[in-house]
Amino acid sequence: MRLRAIPIVLIAAFASSFPVLSPAQGFDLSGMISAWTTARFDGPLEPGFSLRFIPEATFSIKAGHSVTIDASASANAFGSVRFLSGKRELTESDIKPYRAWVRLSTPHFEARVGLQKVNFGSASLFRPMMWFDSIDPRDPLQITDGVYALLLRYYTRGNANFWAWSMYGNDKARGWDIARPDKESPEFGGRIQVPLFKGELAATYHHRRADIGRLIPVLGPLPVSPVPEDRFGLDGKWDLGVGAWFEGSLIHQKTALLPLPWQRALNFGLDYTFGLGSGLNVLAEHFRLESSSRAFGAGDGRSFSALLLRYPLGLLDETSGIFYYDWKNRSVYRFLSWKRTYNALSLNLMLFWNPKELLVFQGQPGSGSFAGKGFQLLLAIHF
Repeated sequence: MRLRAIPIVLIAAFASSFPVLSPAQGFDLSGMISAWTTARFDGPLEPGFSLRFIPEATFSIKAGHSVTIDASASANAFGSVRFLSGKRELTESDIKPYRAWVRLSTPHFEARVGLQKVNFGSASLFRPMMWFDSIDPRDPLQITDGVYALLLRYYTRGNANFWAWSMYGNDKARGWDIARPDKESPEFGGRIQVPLFKGELAATYHHRRADIGRLIPVLGPLPVSPVPEDRFGLDGKWDLGVGAWFEGSLIHQKTALLPLPWQRALNFGLDYTFGLGSGLNVLAEHFRLESSSRAFGAGDGRSFSALLLRYPLGLLDETSGIFYYDWKNRSVYRFLSWKRTYNALSLNLMLFWNPKELLVFQGQPGSGSFAGKGFQLLLAIHF
């Protein structure tokens, strides 16, 4: 049996062991269906249509006065078609596990094992510590693949928290990765987050083996072996009348085969809600990403500045705009959206005007990348 399939089997076995639910137990079936169409204005219309279905089953049981055992399993199924001008239509489809985990929790501790989302940090739009997910802040559904992991978290009465994790069986690039993790090697790490003044400060570490074979030519008849990689992160966030934060990461591949084995990322941000009408929220960030031959030596990279504007039009409607500026290529990314939300239904109209070649978020499979100039209309139903 493949190791990464074990959490799914555990969930099924655990749920089947409780055929009759007591009042302290619960089982629920829910999910989301989304459909969207995308078209571009900077060339032939070439419309695209997509459908995504994420069903989810959750189970929860109380074991004593303060212990809860719960589980979740969901799948991600999508299909899309794009009609190309003068060519055969382009189709894409897939179905795969989305989440599959079991968790034991108390008021101050939790242990969760299986396919899950693991993320942290203080930044909002450009996240240097996007180590285990690939969330695009422009995506209204916030879809991202999970990782196979054992995650332990402990919360103190003083609001400090401690994380520890181990991962295995993951082989996809995530976030700003330049190399994929080695599927056959375990990963491990931890995080400490403590209150500091009117906010919090956190330090994070992660170790894995990186598959750098795609980054350099094959050496003779033999492929390149995965190399050790260490990641260090530091982030903090405070309420100073305005929200202020920073987030940075330093990554090192221990090999002489790469000319630039160090990667650095740093983000500074501010946000404030102005008392205009229903409240105008303004968020700004500056982000620097670069590679270097030394940890803190001169490097080659690029910088982005970002601005998010969000304004509610009432109980049901909200408008927002996200703008990025690429300082190296002197290009602007523009994204405007209107969202209407009901109890179980949301409608999103999004307009984008971006470079044809994206250097930022590439999007999840089947979701489109917001490249070029165009629009997307998305309908999501939660049940």
